[in-house]
Amino acid sequence: MIPNEIKKILVRQHYRIVGKHSAVKLCHWLKKSILDENFCYKQKFYGISSHRCLQFTPAVVWCSQRCLYCWRNTEQTLGYKMNMKDCDEPEFIVEEAIKAQRILLTGYGGIPERINKRKFKEAQNPNQVAISLSGEPTIYPKISELIEEFSNRNFTTFLVTNGTFPEVLEELRLPTQLYVSLTAPNREIYKKICNPIIPDGWERINETLNLFPSLSETRRVIRITLVKGWNDKKVENYANLIEKSETDFVEIKSYMFLGGSRRRLNLENMPSFEYVKDFAEKINENLSYKLKDSKEDSRVVLLSKK
Repeated sequence: MIPNEIKKILVRQHYRIVGKHSAVKLCHWLKKSILDENFCYKQKFYGISSHRCLQFTPAVVWCSQRCLYCWRNTEQTLGYKMNMKDCDEPEFIVEEAIKAQRILLTGYGGIPERINKRKFKEAQNPNQVAISLSGEPTIYPKISELIEEFSNRNFTTFLVTNGTFPEVLEELRLPTQLYVSLTAPNREIYKKICNPIIPDGWERINETLNLFPSLSETRRVIRITLVKGWNDKKVENYANLIEKSETDFVEIKSYMFLGGSRRRLNLENMPSFEYVKDFAEKINENLSYKLKDSKEDSRVVLLSKK
């Protein structure tokens, strides 16, 4: 399902293709953790183990948006529909994704003097999956069954969605943690920064935010990726959207000047940690949340409702 020329580019970028439409890539923080150099902010905020996290997507080149800040080559997007009869089965995807992670880790076994051997051994059997990486995972027609399959193998499951498919979320087998990206305070900014290829993306995101209060059996997170000079305005609008979602947490994090985004944005668009923290405090002036935590090297601030 992925054209060969795109597949070659992904492999050069250190993705490991899984089946017809999925992919795995080692996370920067997993590598740091195995070397005992650092860890992901999700470990600090939510208690997952960075070295046992599988960074994965079931829809590597399918999305409903071509966001300016996305690290991938958004011109490779194949659209926002996937034919169910052509899709791989969840059990196959999970099994092959774990194998792909082990293959990608192989090189670290060659530097035993530098790695944490316990972590390296544990990393061979991940117990946490971040269903994000690239593309929009809810486009995969069997996303509920996929989450179920990971859960059956004792994984915690973090699903990151752009919120443009509320009808999928309404019927979803809920993950451990559900992220919705909210990277614009209104329709005008949304169209500029998210560059949607779905005609009613902003309306669909608002449907998702209206649905969020009913999804109380999972930990709910709104994520704002802050791009300086683009979406760092109208804090009251953000606050109103967050308030109606009744989300448990809000992550406000800096856009990172990486990958394909470097062709669309400039280094100046990447905010400092202080800028992110100041923006978070301005949003929170209009909310009843509290500043729960932060991680300076990841340029991220966490607001908590509870």
